[in-house]
Amino acid sequence: MAFLSDTLARVKPSPTIAVTTKAAQLKAEGKDVIGLGAGEPDFDTPENIREAAKRAIDNGKTRYTAVDGIPELKAAICAKFLKENGLTYTPAQVSVGTGGKQILYNALMATCNPGDEVIIPAPYWVSYPDMVLLAGGTPVPVVAGIETNFKLTPAQLEAAITPRTKWFIFNSPSNPTGAGYTRDELKGLTDVLMRHPHVWVMSDDMYEHLVFDDFQFCTPAEVEPGLYDRTLTCNGVSKAYAMTGWRIGYAAGPIALIKAMGTIQSQSTSNPCSVSQHAALEALSGPQEFLADWRRVFQGRRDLVVSMLNQAKGIRCPKPEGAFYVYPDISGCIGKATPAGTVISNDEVFATALLEETGVAVVFGAAFGLSPNFRVSYATSDEVLHEACSRIQRFCASLV
Repeated sequence: MAFLSDTLARVKPSPTIAVTTKAAQLKAEGKDVIGLGAGEPDFDTPENIREAAKRAIDNGKTRYTAVDGIPELKAAICAKFLKENGLTYTPAQVSVGTGGKQILYNALMATCNPGDEVIIPAPYWVSYPDMVLLAGGTPVPVVAGIETNFKLTPAQLEAAITPRTKWFIFNSPSNPTGAGYTRDELKGLTDVLMRHPHVWVMSDDMYEHLVFDDFQFCTPAEVEPGLYDRTLTCNGVSKAYAMTGWRIGYAAGPIALIKAMGTIQSQSTSNPCSVSQHAALEALSGPQEFLADWRRVFQGRRDLVVSMLNQAKGIRCPKPEGAFYVYPDISGCIGKATPAGTVISNDEVFATALLEETGVAVVFGAAFGLSPNFRVSYATSDEVLHEACSRIQRFCASLV
């Protein structure tokens, strides 16, 4: 359509949202569908956070705020970074946006010029490459496969850096794999980055609090203080506090970058929802004990899903360190056919056939930059997960 912008041709709709929408449509039609596509906790937002939002409404906190966040929330974010990550920031170094996605988008829009390259380890969150494209940059995916537990090696990072590299996007624990980098593994990457002072680091720490077993979370500027002046450390309340719909993300970094991000935001959304900001303030400064309880629940779900998927014919499913996703490999299913005669030629065909023939909705691996795989979000009950994995086992067993 000639009326539409050429920019639109550079991006595609989010596949994860598309899968969730299709599953919802099938459910509305009366189909027995289990949706494992949505990346959001199934817990309710904690009561103290909900009450803080109600108080904000009753106290008239419903007007415009500062474009990139109220002072109280920025102060709480600074306190969080100091206490949990050993990083010292001032409120002037903090930006609050309408979700973590807007924070990343603002940073890319504020910094990317045509020809600028952004290194993105694959598998990646589906939005990273498209946001880079919208900002006029060039995404440079670097595949980290199952043989390295979906983690980028220092040698791969070194080989990907060119004089045109502007950013390195880092996400641990990862969406879609759940892979988390140990301090030593991350130090290997930061050592490479120290040799290339023109490369900035965008660390997406959204799943920081969702880690399992004895895994210890760490973030790049914490591991290598020499990167502090060229790192944007990003986070939010969506995943850890079950606040996906409240739409609050935040980041801290160099003042000049934060100001530029604020300029972008001032001409797009302006301030994040005032009530959500007060809820986020309570999330960060209120009780944190429930996080450990939620981690235990998610760890049990992870163990259930990994065990059952590894019993499915043709599937290999690594055990991730965090988040609430697994990213099984389906190499053993490729080339086989369903009882209905559909040949599984790739992971998109696999996911489509799985939904149509069993009612289980997953996201195909090509959307995340690595095939043949699919992503499962296990942010739902044990009973639902057991049934879904049983259906996947039967589906795989039926392939010939």
